[in-house]
Amino acid sequence: MSQRAEPESAKSLQPEPVFRLGGLWWFTFASLGLYFPYYSLYLRENAGLSASEVGMIVATVPLMGMLAQPLWGRLGDRTGSRSRILALVAFGASVGHVCLAWPTTFSGYLIATSSVAFFGSALAPMAVSTSLAHLHAPAERKYGRVRVMGTLAFAVSVGTLPLWIHDVAPFRASVPGASTPGLGWIFPLAGFYLLIAAALALSLPRQSDSGGKAVSGDWRLLFQNAAFGRLLLLTLLAYFLLQGPTVLFPLLVRAHGGGLEVISQMWLLMILLEIPLVFWVGSTMDRIGPRGVIAIGLLSAAVRWGVSGFSEDLTWVYAAQILHGVTVWGIVIGIPLYADRIMPERLRSTGQSLLAMVGISLGSILSNLTTGALTEHLGPKAPAQLTSVALILLLALLPFLLRRSDIKST
Repeated sequence: MSQRAEPESAKSLQPEPVFRLGGLWWFTFASLGLYFPYYSLYLRENAGLSASEVGMIVATVPLMGMLAQPLWGRLGDRTGSRSRILALVAFGASVGHVCLAWPTTFSGYLIATSSVAFFGSALAPMAVSTSLAHLHAPAERKYGRVRVMGTLAFAVSVGTLPLWIHDVAPFRASVPGASTPGLGWIFPLAGFYLLIAAALALSLPRQSDSGGKAVSGDWRLLFQNAAFGRLLLLTLLAYFLLQGPTVLFPLLVRAHGGGLEVISQMWLLMILLEIPLVFWVGSTMDRIGPRGVIAIGLLSAAVRWGVSGFSEDLTWVYAAQILHGVTVWGIVIGIPLYADRIMPERLRSTGQSLLAMVGISLGSILSNLTTGALTEHLGPKAPAQLTSVALILLLALLPFLLRRSDIKST
């Protein structure tokens, strides 16, 4: 049965801060669009670190997330002021990004990256819980329309940075031979974006932060909820299968004979379908149900990686990448919205943070390690091939993991 029990009458009396929530997602993901695609490149070329050092630094992000995400989520639920905790997290990540420009040694970057991850890893789950707390029922429809601003901002950041970064003076000196000396500007720019996000979170009306405060020991309700436990297992398995192949996707394209230009074009194709799907996620959930959304996401991922791994024609591989947007819609967006239907509102932030800890952090760590080993021993196509088969098996288990009796239609 559904675990949602708290009425939304008090929240419905307050106006919805739709534009501020959209702006919050925009500036949060605009910063991510600078940091995520380019940070490892900066460490390798501009900071002059070895490949193994870069790997260890990047690995600190999901490791720190496992520790920090439940902490911030629990703090948001215990205080009942999720928007204020989100503002604190965004401000801390903002300061951390600016500080990333100053280290000169491996240990310095390791410490600075850990500090960024302590705050930054909680941004997405806290933004989810805060958005749903401020939107009137049916919140899922309006959530898609504010969340899509994040996808658009990520695309703009990724696409526009290379256009102007070559024409600016370096933010700080890079090692000799760096191909893009001005790449260090990603840190203050990302910090500035997150500072705006923090201000927007702070401006959200406190009285609309619905769901009430959690009390000591409330978190145990989530682990006593069998439906939530099965969802955690599904999240772990899904991210374990998907994250590694996505991170090492450039190696797969190289194996098919594609270059950097092809990789860039494929990423733009991946985002293309994601935008309308995220925008209308609430409407599609009403039509086919949350289980259907997740099932379609898994099936799309299985087809995408099957074509990518087994096809010998780069044209087919290119075309299959449009299914990435369906996967994001079904898994990255669908699972948190499903979770929101089966847990108490007062534990909204804790639940979303646990999903992020299990999927984005633990699942990603295991996936990256496994994918790396498979690539080294069996070749760059092997992870995609095995992932496609495993996703079909996971799809067959979906009726047992997500049961019709777990939630009520809304």
